[in-house]
This record gives sequence, C-alpha cells and structure tokens, in this order.
Amino acid sequence: QAEKKKQKAQQPPAPKVPQPEAKEPPKEAPKEAPKEAPKEKPKAAAPAPAVKEEKAPAQNKKDKEEKKEEQEEPEDWEDEADEDEPEKPQEAQEEAEEPAKPEPVPAKNVPKEPEAAAEPDEPEEDESEVVRESSAVIVNEGELKLPDPRTHMNVVFIGHVDAGKSTTCGSILYLSNCVDERTIEKYQKEAKDKNRESWFLAYIMDTNEEEKAKGKTVEVGRAHFETETKRFTILDAPGHKSYVPNMIAGASQADVGVLIVSARKGEFETGFERGGQTREHALLAKTLGVEKLCVTINKMDDSSVDWAQSRYDEIVTKMAPFLKQSGFKDDQLSFLPISGLAGDNVKEAKNTPAWYKGPSLLKLLDSLVVPGRDENAPLRIPLLDGYRDMGSIMAIGKVEAGTVKPGMKCIVMPIGQKCTVAGVFINDEEMRYAQCGENVTLKMTGVSEDELRKGYVLCPVANPVRVVTKFKAQLQVIELPEERPVMTSGYRAVLHVHVSNEECEILKLYEAMSMKDIKKKEKNPRFVREGSIVTCSIWLARPTALDAFLSTPQLGRFTLRDEGRTIAIGRITELPKDEGKDGKK
Repeated sequence: QAEKKKQKAQQPPAPKVPQPEAKEPPKEAPKEAPKEAPKEKPKAAAPAPAVKEEKAPAQNKKDKEEKKEEQEEPEDWEDEADEDEPEKPQEAQEEAEEPAKPEPVPAKNVPKEPEAAAEPDEPEEDESEVVRESSAVIVNEGELKLPDPRTHMNVVFIGHVDAGKSTTCGSILYLSNCVDERTIEKYQKEAKDKNRESWFLAYIMDTNEEEKAKGKTVEVGRAHFETETKRFTILDAPGHKSYVPNMIAGASQADVGVLIVSARKGEFETGFERGGQTREHALLAKTLGVEKLCVTINKMDDSSVDWAQSRYDEIVTKMAPFLKQSGFKDDQLSFLPISGLAGDNVKEAKNTPAWYKGPSLLKLLDSLVVPGRDENAPLRIPLLDGYRDMGSIMAIGKVEAGTVKPGMKCIVMPIGQKCTVAGVFINDEEMRYAQCGENVTLKMTGVSEDELRKGYVLCPVANPVRVVTKFKAQLQVIELPEERPVMTSGYRAVLHVHVSNEECEILKLYEAMSMKDIKKKEKNPRFVREGSIVTCSIWLARPTALDAFLSTPQLGRFTLRDEGRTIAIGRITELPKDEGKDGKK
C-alpha cells in the first residue's frame, strides 16, 4: 500500500490503482473529482471534499461505473492515454480532441464581452442575424432602386440674423412645387394671427414653435428640391451668434454656400461690421469645405433700396475683398440680387431691373460644378445621430468619401465597435448603394443606438480612420478675445472638426509668420497675435476620429472657438506615427 501511495503521488491522474481498497476512495476522490469536473461533470466540483467522505458508498458505485467505462473505452483522460494505455493511443487522441473543442469557445467569447459590454450569446445571435439580413439584401438586390444619377449637392444658407435665410429657403421650395397651396395658406393665416405676415414662407423651414414665436432659426433645417440636372438638400443654418455651433454642424456637410446679405439700410452694416455674423459665417463656410459661395443680396425690393444699382454695387465692393481674404478665389464667388419674400430672381428673373444681366438663383445653383469626389476611396461617414426605429437601429450621416452598400462590414470609430450595414436609404427610399456626397440613413446591425453618436465616424473594418488625441496643424489666427489677446502654448479652446466638437489645448508653437509678411518666419515663438499663421501641435481632451487634410480634406479641416467667437481656422498637417488605442505614443 505504501508503494501504491508513492505511485499515486507521482502519477496523480491514475484512477485504476485504488480498485481493491474500499476505504481509500474518499482520500483519492478529491484528487480525481476536480479533474473530471471541468471536462465532463462541472456539477461534481461544487460539493466540498468533506461531504464526499460521508457518502463513500455512492462514490464506490461511481468508481465501479467509471471502471466499466474505462474498460470499454478510455474517455477524456489524455494523460492516462499517454502513460498507462500505450496500446490505444489513437482512440485516446480522438477522445482527447473532442473535449478540447469546447475549451477554445469560451476563449473566443472572452474578448467579445468587454467590446460589446453584453452577454456573450448576444453578439453571436446578432452576427447570425447580420448574415441572414445581408444575404437577404444580396438576394433582393434586383428589387432595390438604383440611386438617382443626377448629382446631389448640399446647399447651406448662411448669413446674419434676420437677413432672410429661412424666407428665401421657403420661397425656393414653394416655387419648386415642393409645398402645396393649402400649406401656404395655413402658414399665411398663422403668421397673420401673430402679426408677422412676412414670416409665412419662413414657417416652411422653421417648424418648431419656439422658432416661429421668436422668428429665429435654432436648429439646422433640412429640405429637398430638384432641378433638371441636380438634386439639392437645403441646410437652413441659424444666423444668431448663440447658435453658431449648430451652424458649423450644418455647414460642415455643405458643398455649396449661399450667403444671404440684407440690402436694407443699416442691416448690411450691422451684419458686416466686426462682430457681425456675415463675416464669421463666410469665414466658417470656407474653413468647413464650402468650395463655391453665392453671395445673394436680399430685400432689394425694400422701400429704402428699391432695386437701386448703387446699393448693390456698394455691397459688392465691400464684400469682395473680405471674401478673397477669407480664402475664396474669383471663380468661386458669384453675386446676385434677389427678393426672397416676393420670389423675384429666385427661380425666374421677374421684376428684376434691366441693369442685372446674370442668371437667377436656381439657375446659378444648377450651373455650379462640385469638385471631384473619390468614390473608390475608403468609406468615411461622420455620423450625425443614431436612433431606434421600429426595432431597427438607424444611423444618419453624409458620405464624405467612398461608397456604402448593404452588407458592408464596418467599424465605428473612435470606440472600435464593429457592425454591419443592413440597408441604405436616401430620402426614406432603400437603395442598392450610396456614393459620396449623399445624405444617407443606414440600417445597422451589431451596434446599439448609444454607440452611434454625433462626431463618430463610420468606416470599413479593413481601413478604419485614425483615432488620435494630438496632432500637428497649421492655424490662421483671426480674432482673439480682449481678455486673452495673445495665443501661447497652454491656450484652451473648443475645436470643431467635421461634425465633432472637442475641448483642446495648444501644446507647442513651432513656427509663426504674419499674414502681411509671409516671407518673414519666426521659429519657436513664445506667442502669436491676431493676423498670424502658426504651425503648432494641439492636444484633444478625448480620442477623436479624424484624418490629415491631404488624405481626407473633409476630416482634416477644423475651427477653434473661444468665448463665443471663432478665433482661428486650420487644417491638420500631420498625425502621430505610432498611436495606441488610448491616443498615446
């Protein structure tokens, strides 16, 4: 017996040795049971060894059953098959492989749990659903519509408060037969009841009761209209300085800008002077990627103007130098006079004086050519929102680069959540695909609405966008607040990049030059003032999905705002080389 005990100590997984002794199984059982438990009988590991000692007869029965099983076929004892039973190595290996299969399954599930932050079974179900849905999409692809071949353009209407942006947008929709007569009559009656008869066209865009009562646009309004050659989405941006962040979100999606300027005496001067929104909006539009700007001089039918050419020429001569200084070239600018309320020179050149020879507003928009878009680039969709609709998870955004199709495997950055596009909708109609420039609503699987937030970027799993907490940029300092008249390292502001906004800090100034004398450069300046162009590094409070300007211009432009005003515009020139998930090198 002493020799047998020594053998047991040397070879713990040998169950055949204790057959003749009836008293010894209680001692051996605690050694055997925990090894059997994880593989075949997980419930046997729960009771303590002390309980097993009391129930020795039951264990003897178990031992006998095990002996019979071992005599017939060796089960999953890999060590015994190697050491004690050399005659049956193949059977032992086969059965050793069978229990080995379930072991890697929990190992696969382990990394899924922290990513999905849910039960391990759920993602598997989601994946199967995704496969089913994507296969269904492929099968039904013939039933889905092809997108309209006409070019799509986002047109943002910007300008000082009360310049007539919403009224002009409403006039365009009315003249394009996008609004019926009954709705117009309803709005006319509503405006008359509020003693605001001239606001009825603005009510087409400003549907919120707060906006109607105050006559101020708060959120960016959206509407659609079409011409023979193009499809347009109107983005009616708020003009009040309190809502500039909303305006930035709208203008960042725009391809073309319409800067509405009031010709009425006093109103143009208020909007154009320092601190007015005409200047800031024009500057932001250029920074946010608006390539073509139509400067529309509104309210020309006002009694103080009466379509006077002298007033029109005066506004053009004041605006043109400023817009060129903001970065617009001559071929990117166009000027025209209109009356948004009366609809003069909006669609047709009715009631327009003889001295104006140019096209109407809609004809001008129709003639504009959008810069080339790369449909074969990696997909980039900055998300505006995510929500649940009839049990489906939906995401809204504009395709800035690439093409999105149903069944695409995507990843949401910066959180790294993998998902699948189950459906692509343009204006609530399901399509086979959507190319860059389109505003899309996507039906998603494998992701929750909380993981589709404003500022996140949807991109392919194979080629995700970079996520960083610092980058190198070139800044143009426009205006600094009086209480902080210089910009130094450590200067804090709010950074707006595509539709995301994050707190940031200037880390270091590398090079500066004055806009007046570009040749004279200063290395490692201690500070810079207004009117300077500076190369610096910027730190972000949170990891943000963005790209260098040369790679993806739409994700590489940004503005800095502080104390309710735009202090600088810039572009990302360089991203860190080796960046981890946490944004640190």
